[in-house]
Amino acid sequence: MKVTEHLRQSKKTLFSIEVLPPLKGKSIKSIFSAIDPLMEFKPPFVDVTYHREEFVYKKREGGYLEKISIRKRPGTVGICAAIMNHYKVDAVPHIICGGFSKEETENALIDLNFLGIDNVLLLRGDSEKHEQHFTPEPGGHAYAIDLVNQVVNMNNGVFLDDDLKGVEPTSFCIGVAGYPEKHFEAPNLNTDIAHLKNKVNAGAEYIVTQMFFDNTKFFDFVKKCRDAGITVPIIPGLKPLSTRKQLSILPKTFHIDIPEVLYKEVEKCTDDTAVKAVGVEWAVQQSKELIKFGIPCLHFYTMGNPENIRSIASQTF
Repeated sequence: MKVTEHLRQSKKTLFSIEVLPPLKGKSIKSIFSAIDPLMEFKPPFVDVTYHREEFVYKKREGGYLEKISIRKRPGTVGICAAIMNHYKVDAVPHIICGGFSKEETENALIDLNFLGIDNVLLLRGDSEKHEQHFTPEPGGHAYAIDLVNQVVNMNNGVFLDDDLKGVEPTSFCIGVAGYPEKHFEAPNLNTDIAHLKNKVNAGAEYIVTQMFFDNTKFFDFVKKCRDAGITVPIIPGLKPLSTRKQLSILPKTFHIDIPEVLYKEVEKCTDDTAVKAVGVEWAVQQSKELIKFGIPCLHFYTMGNPENIRSIASQTF
């Protein structure tokens, strides 16, 4: 079932999660162990992230360095199929621009279609670590809206090879990302929302937000979206703080603010066990306020740690 159908049919706020593929060499059991404790809250769909290739340099005989491409977390498509088979819930694979040509993207989407996966979350993705700016793959997409256009074309039976005969259209439900505190490359929030509206106009059917810790920023974001004519469902993404280090890591990595009140509470903690308790309590209050606001679904970034998410959900749902 499509994400938008789940949202339309439910009379209450839904619970959903996002999981990371395991590191290369690990088994699917690590995914199941991250999902099992959360199944009591009946997530109708589970997002699975995709991680682009990274490059390492290995010293070879003769002293020269060889550039080698690796994927530390492969397996998104297979994990989605395993989740659907094991739990009988829908899976939402992330599709990114970085590291893919248009043909490779099309082939990945065909594989998903064959597996009966009809939801995708389309993202530009991050730049490579050594890049100052995102650089698309040769023959690939530069922006998420380009991915949206490609998937919409496939839904309309238009593939890259226009000589194909008897084409069967796909039927993907398209999600995209939104940023309550704006994308870090956008000059301002209004410009960012204008780009978001373009993705919706192109065919995106729902929005999932970047994590945030201040609900007023989300409420303001939703209002600005609605004022701009964006009418699709907007799903807030949440992640509880669990370590003191995240006070500096999360703002740097995700370009978000930590409210002063939350920051001071974490600073008082003597260890990460105490930080986790503060993070859970903050997320519980966030969740209750968001549900009261009338959001269709709460989406949690588990980051491989289901226990704090379980604690939040048990106090919220």
